[in-house]
Amino acid sequence: MVRLALPGTWKNSQTTTLFVKIVKLVGTRDNASKTDLSDILPEDLEEKVKEAAEISMGTEISDDDIQNIQNLCDEIISITDYRTHLTDYLKARMMAMAPNLTVLIGEHIGARLIAHAGSLMNLAKHPASTIQIFGAEKALFRALKTKKDTPKYGLIYHAQLVGQCSTKNKGKMSRMLAAKAALATRVDAFGEDVTFELGAEHKVKLENKLRLLEEGNLRRISGTGKAKAKFEKYHSKSEVFQYPVAADSTLDKKPMKREHSPDEAAPSKKIKLEDGASEVTPKKKKVKVEVKEETVEEPEPTSEKKKKKKKK
Repeated sequence: MVRLALPGTWKNSQTTTLFVKIVKLVGTRDNASKTDLSDILPEDLEEKVKEAAEISMGTEISDDDIQNIQNLCDEIISITDYRTHLTDYLKARMMAMAPNLTVLIGEHIGARLIAHAGSLMNLAKHPASTIQIFGAEKALFRALKTKKDTPKYGLIYHAQLVGQCSTKNKGKMSRMLAAKAALATRVDAFGEDVTFELGAEHKVKLENKLRLLEEGNLRRISGTGKAKAKFEKYHSKSEVFQYPVAADSTLDKKPMKREHSPDEAAPSKKIKLEDGASEVTPKKKKVKVEVKEETVEEPEPTSEKKKKKKKK
């Protein structure tokens, strides 16, 4: 209903709140030229809005509709003001309670993590791996039950550093950010006279690592050489190899003599004869191996010998 009044002014208004304020002051398009918008718009933009309102294609609206639209505009403005006030209050409280965590991942994500853990002290007692998957408990237990891959991130997915990464690097960045967030939380919870220097220092380091990840630099990240291997895999090297011409020449090389095994026959020798005669290769002499069969005389039985002695 709000856009039905002045649909042409929607393109020129910078935010929804500004558009709502214009609709509340102008009402119908008949009052556009008479209404003073200098309090909420600059001069050049005010002229554009009035011109768009005069040539607008909006429908005719009754007084009751205008009254309801203006009441709705009041509600939107009040809710927007309350949201701004609440955001300022949350930022001030988070900077007072956990400055390092706020600088590192933002006041909204930090407040959600603290609310999920119960308190800042409880959050400081959790390891980095638990902070990384805070908010994804259902997906974690479902993955363990079905024996599938566990989730890589939970509430920390909405952090600015994770949002700047590409899809393949979100898991790695969320793991590094959770590790630094665990350190920052413990400093905020157990430290004295805490400042936000630690969180700012860790954020700069993570931004540098993010730049290395996205650019595909050859440096080692997380103690492994996987980044170098992946970079070389998808990037061709511009190297020129020349053919070694010296490898074609065989003049200086001496022929290798082949060593014959004892089982192989010796090479045949050629005998040169007088002029006009052809070379003759001597034939190999066949060596006959005669196997002599030795006959073994069997001894006579002892009984026959005794009989011969008695006869004698």
